[in-house]
Amino acid sequence: MHFKLIVALTEDSITDKVVEAARNHGATGSTVIPSARGEGMKAAKTFFGLGFEAQRDMILLLVEEHMCRDILENIATTGEFETNPGAGIAFSIDVDDAVGVAHQVSRLSEMVEEEI
Repeated sequence: MHFKLIVALTEDSITDKVVEAARNHGATGSTVIPSARGEGMKAAKTFFGLGFEAQRDMILLLVEEHMCRDILENIATTGEFETNPGAGIAFSIDVDDAVGVAHQVSRLSEMVEEEI
């Protein structure tokens, strides 16, 4: 079985919706890292030298490669990444190997067989 890692950076207010969308489309788990900082095309706003930026969360999803695109598209739709500038960004990375997922492989195998 081959995996991909989806990394999504979202406003903290929509993290739960994005994780739920991923689960509804085949993700079997997630890791959320709160308090991520970043900057897009526009520089972060400041107020008397203090940063004024929205809280961001980093969501990590290890998913089966055949399900990756569907999950990616659905979290982008749910998070309004394309229609709401600054709402978030998501991308996938190939994973060479993974351990600790044996308990999920049987469930994922069934799901992938249904898809194919």
